[in-house]
Amino acid sequence: MSELENRLEKRKIKPTTMRLLVLRKLVESGSAISLSDLDAKFEQADKATLYRTLKTFEDKKLIHSIEDGTGSMKYALCEEGCECEPQDQHVHFHCVKCGETYCLTQSKIPQTQIPSGFRASSASMVYKGVCANCP
Repeated sequence: MSELENRLEKRKIKPTTMRLLVLRKLVESGSAISLSDLDAKFEQADKATLYRTLKTFEDKKLIHSIEDGTGSMKYALCEEGCECEPQDQHVHFHCVKCGETYCLTQSKIPQTQIPSGFRASSASMVYKGVCANCP
């Protein structure tokens, strides 16, 4: 069994050909990717299948979604042991020059006190600027 298949099996995801292709793209990308990115990469694939694959990965906590302010949801791999709990949430960086969005996993989103009666279900923090790959 390949490393990619093992990653899927750990999250109880059946390793289909499309799931393995999408996972390989996520692993190789080095930054977050959108459904449109996948659709352009896998031209022969049905967009609905790609969406369902991403949704399955997200539901099984293999990836997390990122709203980086571009109007297009991005997806990135979760680190080993991540369960997408509040203590696992980290900062993201969106490069305004190249359009890439990166996970800054070493920078956790600080826990803040919210008013009584409010219940937070998630938190998001995105820095914007120019990444190290852009001049």
